[in-house]
Amino acid sequence: MTSRLTRRQRRRVWQGVQYAVFVAALVLVGVLADWDRLANQFAQKDLVLRLFPQIITTALRNTVVYTFSGFAFGLVLGLVIAMMRLSSVAPYRWVASVYIELFRGLPALLIFIFVGVAVPLAFPGTAIPGGTYGKVALGLGLVAAAYMAETIRAGIQAVPKGQMEAARSLGFSHARAMVSVIIPQAFRIVIPPLTNELVLLFKDSSLVLFLGVTLEERELTKFGRDLASQTANSTPILVAGLCYLLVTVPLSFVVRRLEARADKAT
Repeated sequence: MTSRLTRRQRRRVWQGVQYAVFVAALVLVGVLADWDRLANQFAQKDLVLRLFPQIITTALRNTVVYTFSGFAFGLVLGLVIAMMRLSSVAPYRWVASVYIELFRGLPALLIFIFVGVAVPLAFPGTAIPGGTYGKVALGLGLVAAAYMAETIRAGIQAVPKGQMEAARSLGFSHARAMVSVIIPQAFRIVIPPLTNELVLLFKDSSLVLFLGVTLEERELTKFGRDLASQTANSTPILVAGLCYLLVTVPLSFVVRRLEARADKAT
């Protein structure tokens, strides 16, 4: 009569079963997939060569510019909203709370449509500075600010209260203590989630196509879709996706390293 398996043995058996299922699934996909058709649709070498260098010098460059301009605007606005959220003045807290719930609750696509359609209607004859680049910075920044505000607020509240008390005891005003002592420490705490927000904004920059852009203002997604339509082939879309990964994967690695460093510090 065989003895019953121990808990560790059962766990190893279950892990072995999972590995076997995973390998079987890979083999099944490899056998059943029509790799020739996939290569013909997504890996045309001549199309890949036609994309360069324009996909780098125009599409990727625009995507990076859109992302960092939106991030910069969102960071500044998010800091203001976070300070309003923590304010002792009730109307400031109400406005900040409504803003955060509104812009976190609405899809980013609707915000871009609002920026591209509603703002010109509301302020006729007034152009957003920077043209398309300004519109994208505004759209991305409005969305990002709602998330950054909560992240920054949490970072400020994570700073020990004794830091504010020590600064005030040295003669600092509340505002100066916030700017010189509390906020710098808070930003060191929230760098990982803010970097993660940068990754999300890089992908959300694809929504610029709903604003209507010129050939020189296209970002990666719009560039890939246009070339795919012209060539009736999906290779440009695949290359555009790889360009996204070229930026997002290193940024994700940076986020993990920052999070690990923060965990060690605590």
